[in-house]
Amino acid sequence: MHYLYGSRPEMPRRLVATFDSEQQLTAYVRWATLSEHDGVRKFEKGSSLAGYQGYSHASEPLTNDDAAAVDHNPSPSML
Repeated sequence: MHYLYGSRPEMPRRLVATFDSEQQLTAYVRWATLSEHDGVRKFEKGSSLAGYQGYSHASEPLTNDDAAAVDHNPSPSML
């Protein structure tokens, strides 16, 4: 399982989605990213990353967030 986290300045990162593969996760991030300027990203409205300014990912959980409470394998067609 691969874990996608959203981040904002001065806020702890939050788990926003999980994926079965790293390829699915990176394809989703590519789709969801509208722009990046000086390290600050804008993400597609309605995506799991909407409202965040950055992201990170890992193959193991980095927080105590409940993976069952977030979307699993989200895709653009889910909007």
